[in-house]
Amino acid sequence: MAKAHGLTGEVTVDVWSGRADRVTPGSEFTTDRGDVVRVGTSRPHGDRYLVRFDGVADRTAADALRGRTLSAPPVDDPDALWVHDLVGSRVVAIDGRTLGTVAAVEANPASDLLVLDGGGLIPLRFVTDHQAGDTVTVDIPDGLLD
Repeated sequence: MAKAHGLTGEVTVDVWSGRADRVTPGSEFTTDRGDVVRVGTSRPHGDRYLVRFDGVADRTAADALRGRTLSAPPVDDPDALWVHDLVGSRVVAIDGRTLGTVAAVEANPASDLLVLDGGGLIPLRFVTDHQAGDTVTVDIPDGLLD
């Protein structure tokens, strides 16, 4: 949570998952301090959301939440690529060549990037298949990693 917004207990929240349904009323989060908070109301505000949590009724209570990181239960979406499932996976080209291991996933406006342990970058749009936590298959153009 970034900061309090206004006087009525709203806080600004960055939604990293790209799924607006994560902040619908009734959604629960665990903070990095172990507290559980429940969304009372939410609305889009630029590239963030303004969220009022149950029991947070004023700016002072909202300020007490500043800087906390929220975690939510995993979403069951078999078509989604999740960073925690990609990092550490072996990257294989469709011709069977091993290209490296995913060291990180880097946000990029055009397409998020797989960062390989050798420093190579592969846009996620080239991923053709993946086995969570094991293998990522990619169809990359010639010369991408040269």
